[in-house]
Formats: sequence, C-alpha cells, structure tokens
Amino acid sequence: MLTAIREVQVPLVAVMLLGACLAKLVRATRIHSIDAGLGPTALFPLRLRKPVAVAVFAIELGLGAGLIVTAGPHGRGAPATCVRLGAGLLFLVATSTLIELRANRPEVGCGCFGDFSTSPVSLRSIARAALLAAAALSTIGLAPFKPHAFGSSAGQLLTIQGVELLLLGALSPEIGEALVRLGYSEPCELREVPPERTIAALHRSKAWRRQTGLISGERPVDMWRELCWRYVVYPCRYPGQQAEIVFAVSLQKRRPPVRAAVVDALTSELLPWPDQPGAQWRVRPGLGVPVLAAPTAPPPINGTSQGDMPLSTDI
Repeated sequence: MLTAIREVQVPLVAVMLLGACLAKLVRATRIHSIDAGLGPTALFPLRLRKPVAVAVFAIELGLGAGLIVTAGPHGRGAPATCVRLGAGLLFLVATSTLIELRANRPEVGCGCFGDFSTSPVSLRSIARAALLAAAALSTIGLAPFKPHAFGSSAGQLLTIQGVELLLLGALSPEIGEALVRLGYSEPCELREVPPERTIAALHRSKAWRRQTGLISGERPVDMWRELCWRYVVYPCRYPGQQAEIVFAVSLQKRRPPVRAAVVDALTSELLPWPDQPGAQWRVRPGLGVPVLAAPTAPPPINGTSQGDMPLSTDI
C-alpha cells in the first residue's frame, strides 16, 4: 500500500507543476506581462520581480518535465533523485513564501494558477503547498515505474489518486473561483480590470498603430475609468499648439473596441486630426465617445470610405 501511494505522487506532482506553468503562460500571453498578478513576486523589489517570475516559471516547467522523464527506466539513480528532491524543495520554499506573503501582503493572491489564484492567501493554500512538498519528497528512492505491472494494481492506484485529488481540491481556493466564473458573468461596470491589461489591449489595437506616429511620449500622462471604458491620455505632436490624444478602451474581455480623439492640452476642446483640417466633432448619443462628423464624406482610409464611423476604431 505504501509503495502504491508513493507511485501515485510522481504523476500527480508533475501535473500540478505543469498545470501551474500553463496557467501562468496563459495569463502572461493575455496581459503581456509575466510578473503581473503573481503573488510571491510582490515580496521582491520592482527590478527583481520579472527575473524572479521567469525563474519560477522555468523551474516549475523543468521539474514537471523532469518528473515525467525520470519516472521510467531511463531515470533511475541520481537524475531521478535530483529532480524529486528539487520538486520537494520547491514546494517547501513555496510553503514558507506563502506564510510570509500572508503575514506581510494579506491582500495579494498566491498566483499559483494565474487568474484563478487571485484570492488572498489562506491556510488552505499553505496546507496544499506543504502536502505537495511531502508528496514530492516521498518519491525519493522510488524504483522506476514499470508499465507491465500497472494492470494488477490499477484499481488500487486509481482509488488512491482519486482520494488525493479530492483532498487537493478541498485545499484549492481556485476550484471555487473557477465555478463562480463559469456560472456568473460580471457586468462591465463592476469588472476589475488592471490598468496593465488596458495598456496591453491598447497597444495591440489598430487605433494605436494608426496614431502611433503622432504620440510624443512613451508613457501616458493621465488615465481614468468611467463605467465600461478606461481613458488613456498621451502627449501628441500637433502643429501650432499643445495637444493630447485620448484613447477610449472598452473593458470587455475579448477584442475590446478602442477609439481615439485629439484634444487641446489646456482647454480640453476637441481638435481635428492633423491630416484632416476643418473636420467637426460631435458625441454620438448613448456612446459617450467622440466621433468624426464632416459635412461631406472624409477621404477614404485604407481605400474604404468612412462616412460617419468612429475615427480610429478597433473592434
């Protein structure tokens, strides 16, 4: 029985490590930042957060893959021992880090599984890390896995694994968070969207690419939110006066629309785009975002007549 329990730990710990890597990768790809929202990085100075996040990701990926490779006949001896010892030490460090994070930054999530680990660190998260540390350390010295011996004890192994998965599920706040997200659609007015995600969506938009030649600064000079929109202001190169470009970025999750307008930096009055002198502006009812309206059809952009469509719109 004890040997069967130890044999189950290798694939279980490997799946946990690789699953954590996948969740972090999905989040980093979506918001274009690997260190944003990863709890343990909040304990480090700003200049060290990104290197630490990259190192944690690389270690988890290497140990997860190493546990799978060294589970068979090719991993006997020192390689298997080093990988399993490393996994155990990683979870021991994670346990102590979560204790420190709970004491010093109680509002920060553990970031273990990306977007699903946003709730503050609790005793359940600490107990889960300690359990995984014990599971990884218990596999040190385990004989290589033999596929032909699996049939005789398949039922026993599956039962042990099922019980341990239930225990890990009970210790994982991410399960409740996932169920809430599946059954509830939060109104955009109440949705919490980090400014970093808005900036990333803006930089991917067509409106940003079209107007990037007019932007004279690398960082926004102002940013605020109104209901389902976040407004980002950049300094603008405008002939004869000080001007700013205001980008309105929707807070919807997928393919957020982005609109842009030029305003006077001193009076906040709407200005025509430099390449469209004499154009007039108005506010479309129910939208609250400036759009271009000219007495005659404006010149075509990219070969398409724009009519009364919003200028610099990205869907």
